[in-house]
Amino acid sequence: MLRTFFKSVVLFAFLASPAAAQQLLKVTTIPEEAATEQVRKFGPLTKYLERSLGAKVEFTPVNDYPAAVEALVNKQVDVVWFGGFTHVQAQLRSGGKIIPIAQREEDAQFRSVFIALTDSGIKSLADLKGKQFSFGSQSSTSGSLMPRSFLLQAGIDPEKDFKRVAYSGAHDATIASVVGGRVDAAALDITVWRKFVEEKKVDTAKVNVFFTTPPYYNYNWSVHADMPAALRERLTKALLDLSMATPEGKEILTLNRATKYIPTRAENYKDLEAAGRSAGLIK
Repeated sequence: MLRTFFKSVVLFAFLASPAAAQQLLKVTTIPEEAATEQVRKFGPLTKYLERSLGAKVEFTPVNDYPAAVEALVNKQVDVVWFGGFTHVQAQLRSGGKIIPIAQREEDAQFRSVFIALTDSGIKSLADLKGKQFSFGSQSSTSGSLMPRSFLLQAGIDPEKDFKRVAYSGAHDATIASVVGGRVDAAALDITVWRKFVEEKKVDTAKVNVFFTTPPYYNYNWSVHADMPAALRERLTKALLDLSMATPEGKEILTLNRATKYIPTRAENYKDLEAAGRSAGLIK
């Protein structure tokens, strides 16, 4: 009993100490959309994690996908929302020290879409030969790696068969490049496309989907293996506890295009590593 009492006193003293009060958790994400949209999406989640973890949580956007990888590998941030491919890149860069802790339920059966102007005459992947085409970021799973992989499976080599290959840098910019006529067709994240359609930010009478890929694993929340196990477990639990049944949970999940978060593991992304090597994106 006395030992339990002293343990409780020590724990209380730690939680009340300035060091604990100043604990800071740094969060970032791959820039799949504009920085203002990232801040809007992750603001409510940041506040939720602060309350759930009892720590200060700071969200800072990065300029590009490689910057998100380097930030976690070098422990400049504590938590990153990765695409499947950037998770793989971080794993390779760190020597296997990146731990995926949660993914959206949707990420177990993710897809990319190929879009084109409806009057372009493009109805299939074969019709893309000789056209101008845009991927998203070169490090994007749904905007580059997997579309490229499925093109190669269909016997289409972007560098040889397209008139021009562009990289927009982000999914919203990809849509804009087709709408603006800068390219004939493009590939992107299916959930971003659906969001733009639902919010009427794109006219499907002018631009629409002509091909949807088979499913694959994609996004996850990842941490560095050096994060204390207790904190990692609490962070994971906080994400898994989010529910559409509560107003706060519904807001956060809806902003992140999710219905709920589920556990994940590194093995889920091995096929993406294989695809990256086959496509020449991993040497």
